Amino acid sequence: MPGVDPLKACLQEYRRRTPASRRIHARARKFLPGGNTRSVVYFSPYPFVMARGRGCWIYDVDGNRYLDFVNNYTSSVHGHAHPRIVAAIKEQLERGWTCAAAIESQHRLAEIICRRFRSVERIRFCNSGTEANMMAIRAARAYTGRDKILKMEGGYHGSYPEVEISARPRPELAGEAESPLSLPDSPGIPKGVAREVLVAPFNNAEAAERIIRQNRRELAAVIVEPMLGIAGQIPPRPGYLQFLREITEANDVLLIFDEVMTARLAVGGAQEFFGVTSDVTTFGKIIGGDLPAGAFGGREEVMELFSPERREFIHHAGTFNGNALAMVAGMATLKLLNATAIDRINRMGEYLAQELKKIFAEADVAARVTGAGSLRHVHFTRGEVVDYRSAMAADEIAARVFFFSLLNEGIFISPRGMFCISTPMERRTADRLVEEAGKIVGVLKSLSKR
Repeated sequence: MPGVDPLKACLQEYRRRTPASRRIHARARKFLPGGNTRSVVYFSPYPFVMARGRGCWIYDVDGNRYLDFVNNYTSSVHGHAHPRIVAAIKEQLERGWTCAAAIESQHRLAEIICRRFRSVERIRFCNSGTEANMMAIRAARAYTGRDKILKMEGGYHGSYPEVEISARPRPELAGEAESPLSLPDSPGIPKGVAREVLVAPFNNAEAAERIIRQNRRELAAVIVEPMLGIAGQIPPRPGYLQFLREITEANDVLLIFDEVMTARLAVGGAQEFFGVTSDVTTFGKIIGGDLPAGAFGGREEVMELFSPERREFIHHAGTFNGNALAMVAGMATLKLLNATAIDRINRMGEYLAQELKKIFAEADVAARVTGAGSLRHVHFTRGEVVDYRSAMAADEIAARVFFFSLLNEGIFISPRGMFCISTPMERRTADRLVEEAGKIVGVLKSLSKR
């Protein structure tokens, strides 16, 4: 209808569909800051509250059913409550799940990961991707005897001060595009931390080379997501990762790949998918079967610094490191995630991306679909999306209208525009994303003409 604000109409319908979620959120705010304990799952006016999940579907407390394209931000690669993963967890529950002793499932899962990722000769477990990146950086510093690290603008590596630098900076405050400033992402990060973290634009080999060469005597490592995640599943340009491999080797700097998200792209992760290896790799999400787990691994001479059999070693404790439930769930998950399963979800992701591009182009909607394999993202912009700043040029209002319009029709993508594929999805089911997107291109087109 003429004169109707599309976002206002979407929010009105969302509130109508989710009164129980609204009431629960209001109560939660009395005990949790903002009613929330995980920043990424919050969205305004309030997030819906999940009641249960099965396969590729989730159900909220109001009885609404959603086709889940978020999949716990990529970790639920086999959807929800997969029978074989549930069976593995139940069997372990009967035996107990924590003990101040080694358990066999730790080295069994370690062996699976080491055999899948050719760059990983030794590995240690922790409890999250954040911890994995924290310990990988510590390993690089111990191995090289240097303190500084280089990360990419818009690269997210967890809630750890030294990587919460320029993951979400305001572009107008972040300095020159070729030489981004190192800016803390939130309050509470010591000023001295930013001085040890250098920042480069993603997909810019020249800028990376300049920064690495200028700082080689102080630089311990370059840490990078092979495909930039929260900035919008931005793939590397051809040869970019290979260049990082070459320039770090030439300057005696370690290369850390954050494969917390991208490990699902091939049996050997993004390293296999893009044809390049790192010195150290970090993991999370799928390697614990969607239970709390992380890991970091790499070259034997780097990882042996953690061996307690050495006289001097890097102390790495953690009450729940390698916990039994995550280990058995991780083994079940990775066994299910074979080459055939990965190829299937990657082809489905490519198909959906191409179909969305087609309907956006036919309707003349300013939109780009980025990503690779089963990991995808919609950006509402006409410009090419190659790095953080080009992603930030996208229309936020259009993204919110797209998100809520789909959500109100039972399609759950992330508020920022990310969607991914899980193995329980059938193509005819996944097609609902394209069908519902096709119904709202007219509204999106009108927004792009503002």
